[in-house]
Amino acid sequence: MPSKQEKKKTKYVLVSGGVISGVGKGIIGMTKPSTRVASTTANAMILTRCSIFHGSSAEVDPYLNVDAGTMNPKEHGEVFVLSDGGEVDLDLGNYERYLNITLTRENNITTGKIYQHVIERERRGDYLGKTVQVVPHITDAIQDWIERVAKIPVDDTNEAPDVCIVELGGTVGDIESMPFVEAMTQLRRRAGKNNFLQIHVSYVPVVNGEQKTKPTQQAIKAVRSAGLIPDLIACRCERPLEPPTVEKVAHFCQVDFEQVIVVRDMPSIYQVPLLLEQQGLVTSLRNILQLDDSALSPAMVQKGHSIWKQWKTLTVPPRNGWDDTVDIVLVGKYIELHDSYLSVIKSLEHSAMKCRRKLNLVWVDAEHLEPHMQAKDAIRFHNAWGAVCSAGGILVPGGFGQRGTEGMVAAAKYARENKVPYLGICLGMQIAVIEFARHICGIEQATSAEFHAGAADPVIISMPELNKETMGATMRLGLRPTLFQPGSEWSRLRQLYAEKSEVLERHRHRYEVNPDYIKRLEAGGLIFIGKDDKGERMEIIEFKDHPWFVGVQFHPEYLSRVLDPSRPYLGFVAASCRDDTLELLTNEYRGGSNEVDSLATRLSNGNAF
Repeated sequence: MPSKQEKKKTKYVLVSGGVISGVGKGIIGMTKPSTRVASTTANAMILTRCSIFHGSSAEVDPYLNVDAGTMNPKEHGEVFVLSDGGEVDLDLGNYERYLNITLTRENNITTGKIYQHVIERERRGDYLGKTVQVVPHITDAIQDWIERVAKIPVDDTNEAPDVCIVELGGTVGDIESMPFVEAMTQLRRRAGKNNFLQIHVSYVPVVNGEQKTKPTQQAIKAVRSAGLIPDLIACRCERPLEPPTVEKVAHFCQVDFEQVIVVRDMPSIYQVPLLLEQQGLVTSLRNILQLDDSALSPAMVQKGHSIWKQWKTLTVPPRNGWDDTVDIVLVGKYIELHDSYLSVIKSLEHSAMKCRRKLNLVWVDAEHLEPHMQAKDAIRFHNAWGAVCSAGGILVPGGFGQRGTEGMVAAAKYARENKVPYLGICLGMQIAVIEFARHICGIEQATSAEFHAGAADPVIISMPELNKETMGATMRLGLRPTLFQPGSEWSRLRQLYAEKSEVLERHRHRYEVNPDYIKRLEAGGLIFIGKDDKGERMEIIEFKDHPWFVGVQFHPEYLSRVLDPSRPYLGFVAASCRDDTLELLTNEYRGGSNEVDSLATRLSNGNAF
């Protein structure tokens, strides 16, 4: 007799875009001066998940790279790391954050992966001497891949997902997207009736005050000519569409009025699910895909209501807005493209919402803090230092290369000496170690082997077991344990981790603290409160006599969730509030509680601020 998982037919939701890219298929969309544009994909899935239908996702990126690991963050945006070590496009991070799921590298499908897979099969003789072609071999491989990953459990229920969102990257009509478009048209037929739904996202511009629908009409025409049939049309726009505009889209695109979804700019991307709920998106998904919720238990229904309540509690500010802001300065080297630090931004947002504060994130180019900049561009130099000196908290994120690192060292020194909350992530932790070695331990030439090959005092070195000849997937990647050391019970960070002795966080680095310098650093007062499971690699530093000075070798931003903020970021933001918020949070999490609205209840009762 087939099992329950074998009986269940997977439903597919394809999200495509046309005319222009970046219209909001993923969670990021476009950024405007005062508003953020949100999307359809993850927002639709959070609504589905609140209805207790398990959701998974697969993202199609039509580039030839096998993965995103070697891409320049200033060109492509952040490289997101999954628990299995997969280096993928940042949109998969959005799905994990929104849906509280865990994906694998298989959920990211690239042209490079597909062609590599097919060529390997051809070399093994799997095609029995047939001529291998784009159709049917490439298109079949794409469909098989999606069907396979759609059945992989993504949460602690260990059940196969009910719905799999497939985001088609780029725009329909691009040469590189053609095999994937053809594969999706075939997948609709393979999935069967009521098991496939397509949402097409299109931008509605405003020209001379008039909302223009012609780009959307042309996009739908192009999509249909390629063989895809949109069931819902999501219209991205800055302001609500007028009813005649919606009617025009429906009329010329040959859909019902209710099949046009208006995705307007919202004050926060986290409020878009509320907007979509108001327009009946869940009802449309259920009707078209025939999602049957009659068999759901009362406990599952209650869980869905609880998740939705928590979501609204966190994401909807008071009627008059947040009373206070928290001012965070990010000292980085890729600040020209903010998407380079997208997971960092999201983690700060999650934490600020938890603290019931409005986040004011100030971007500082690390190079502008360096002494040579004072003579080169005095205005930028003084503006950069003005931002640092007025910061509620200073964050130094990850990165590669020497550029800007002396400015980061200067920022870490300022935070340590002036008791300003500091959080160092990966490179940011290494920077803090270098600063401490120079100015406290008297190791004046302390540096990283990454910055200066053959340096006299490399307190940071390359991990000896890593392959230095190739770039892709050669770092220390994925989910790995960090053990809090004996005597670290005082640690504020450990208390926020519910006083656990071990935590699992995701890594992406190829340099580490030099073991030869550990005793000298510890003798100077640097406390390594967290180490790897072998006790060889330094994972966490924290100062006792400081409001919050924490450095972590891992990347906690990869596991931050809207309803469950990353603990290092949460503690950092709470400390940066400069009141008793950190104490409230510590008391809340020390006992193992992670109820989202408990702090909000205390704050609303006047126990803080």
